[in-house]
Amino acid sequence: MNNRIVVSLLAVVFGLLAGAVLMAVTGHDPITGYSYLFEGGLKNPERIGNTLATATPLIFSGLSVAFAFRTGLFNIGVAGQLLFGGFCASAVGLSLDLPKAILLILMLIAGFVGGALWAVVPGFLKAKFNVHEVVSSIMMNWIAYWTIYYAVPAYLKGEFLETESKPLPESASLKVSFLTDMFDGSYINLGLFVAVIAVIIVAFIINKTTFGYELKAVGNNRHAAEYAGIAVNRSIILSMAISGGIAGIGGVALYAGNASNIQIGILPSQGFDGIAVALLGANSPVGVLLSALFFGLLYSGRGFMNAMTEIPPEIADSIIAIIIYFAATSILIERLIRWFIRRKANAKSASEHEGKVK
Repeated sequence: MNNRIVVSLLAVVFGLLAGAVLMAVTGHDPITGYSYLFEGGLKNPERIGNTLATATPLIFSGLSVAFAFRTGLFNIGVAGQLLFGGFCASAVGLSLDLPKAILLILMLIAGFVGGALWAVVPGFLKAKFNVHEVVSSIMMNWIAYWTIYYAVPAYLKGEFLETESKPLPESASLKVSFLTDMFDGSYINLGLFVAVIAVIIVAFIINKTTFGYELKAVGNNRHAAEYAGIAVNRSIILSMAISGGIAGIGGVALYAGNASNIQIGILPSQGFDGIAVALLGANSPVGVLLSALFFGLLYSGRGFMNAMTEIPPEIADSIIAIIIYFAATSILIERLIRWFIRRKANAKSASEHEGKVK
């Protein structure tokens, strides 16, 4: 675990260094650029609130990817699960007239169920027919895209535009006045607290339960787990269902928290960003939380950096891409760390031996 932390930190450092080089090559001052980048995400309570709100869906998508990884599965269908879970929650929010607390709980349940249903299909195909989950989950992304493309205008159409749903009423929104006021009008919402609770629950399941042990055993060696009596196919299906459910709640945070309705023709990029968040967070729940906050800071601050310095926002995207690259090639960085430690130990041993000879 210590090596994973070092690798993640090195990935961030290398990404920031590469970003500094890009800024310098394009004729901009890296120190000024980074000062505005971080200032844009942390300058005042409003910007801090927006950074936290930007990070909230990323926490869910990163958790979703990381949970599936623990069973040796690559859930690349998080975008579709976010979208469909958010759609199910929006349908509940627009259909029922209930007190806010009860309605939000029902929307979270609907989001979880919608995301889980969308993910259980690739899980079933993987367990029963060994269909690669990358292929099937990508296909489910586009099925979700076109399903929402049809369903929103047909059933949830807004009053003036065909391309978006009706806005959610206040009782169905994760935004609350005390948070908005505390952060000077930012769009931070209750989704952040739900995300933190999800981190705690996922950490407990993975590290403290028999079910979590079985999931990790299946992920480490499917055949050995099966030989040990673990129901591998059931674990795969349940893992994908829970992973999709987490993503579905992220859809609630995205469409009922950061936004107030669903627009058609958009596959949420947060679903794909979750892969980067999980990689940088070393697939651990707490690591995912910290990684999502960091990405939220970069995404929130890049516009301010561009406005104040005319540094292209694509440089911030490049920094993120480089960080992802180094996080993905963690095995090479781990080998480099081991080589450096071994070399240092050999040099120390040689020095001690030379001293004894003298």
